[in-house]
Amino acid sequence: MAVQEQVTPPGAAGLGEFTAAWRAWHARHEARLADPHGFLAITSLHWLTETPERFGDAPGTWHTSPDGVTVRLVGDEQLVIDGAVVRGRHSFGVIPERGGVNASWGEVLIEVAKRGGRDIVRPRHPDTWLRLKFTGTPAYLPHPRWAVTGRYVPFGEPRPTTVGAAVDGLQHVYDAPGRVEFELNGQPLSLTAFPGHAPGSLIVLFTDATSGVTTYAASRVLQLGPPGPDGRVVLDFNRATNPPCAYTDLATCPLPPPENRLPVAIEAGEKIPYERG
Repeated sequence: MAVQEQVTPPGAAGLGEFTAAWRAWHARHEARLADPHGFLAITSLHWLTETPERFGDAPGTWHTSPDGVTVRLVGDEQLVIDGAVVRGRHSFGVIPERGGVNASWGEVLIEVAKRGGRDIVRPRHPDTWLRLKFTGTPAYLPHPRWAVTGRYVPFGEPRPTTVGAAVDGLQHVYDAPGRVEFELNGQPLSLTAFPGHAPGSLIVLFTDATSGVTTYAASRVLQLGPPGPDGRVVLDFNRATNPPCAYTDLATCPLPPPENRLPVAIEAGEKIPYERG
């Protein structure tokens, strides 16, 4: 059974504290997005093949093979990897799915990663125009009514779940550990959850009736803390954020599974970025 705890409407002081906490959280979130080597700094997305290629925004000649990614640096070209200067030929080895290695080229970060089973090189230049002109992301005014308590229901065993991606033809596969059941305005709903970044945490990708109207059409993202001993978990939709692909076509974001397309309007969290307006 879905769970919903009614939040007592706060007084002016309580709502002010709630709003202040949200603003501090959102400022930290946007600072990570606008980091000199964050997603707004990406200048290109190169899909590697077995044919060596040079790129205008990264040093060296790059290719992939069953043995992994290799770069060949010539002349005075060099990279710094884990604090060590690399010249000549360097093998990154086989990179695991959703894994990656960062190499430095002066002030530029060269991301070498695997997405959807394919090896990529994605340079991040701090002086890219998208990052320098970033002024923030519009969002709904936060309110406690959009913070609901649900119940995490683990699956008997993780379910391999294939989802689409922001890049046509690309797919991602996640082992979904369970779903989160909750209610909004008396309507029972549920979301399939994927493992989060921190131990025990969860992440849900979803769309709702605002998607493509006031919020980004493809997806929004909600991070959830580890469920309590009784499975209870808080879904604070005020903290629903845009995925990187909402800002740049150079991201490979996964899309929500079909069951996470909610039939209700969640008028909370981040709206369509100005960059997509």
